[in-house]
Amino acid sequence: MDNYNIVKTLIRTEKSTALYEPNGKYAFLVNKDANKIQIKKAVEQIYKVKVGSVNTHIVKGKAKRLRYQMGYTSDWKEAIVALKEGYKIETT
Repeated sequence: MDNYNIVKTLIRTEKSTALYEPNGKYAFLVNKDANKIQIKKAVEQIYKVKVGSVNTHIVKGKAKRLRYQMGYTSDWKEAIVALKEGYKIETT
């Protein structure tokens, strides 16, 4: 896997911005098969920053209903990446 297949996108929601960014942390949508070491290397190479730690968890899909049929959205993996002191990702 290359870096852009490991780290799919930066999650920019009100909740993630308010909780993580003041502490130097960022939330990413990542490939479900990627491990913490691969995520760390990918973020460092894509954004040119130094990563302190990586925490990951699988977000379970929600139950959705379309007319009379039930279904589920897909499960996905989220990574919370803490940057080392003095580094920042420009998000504009």
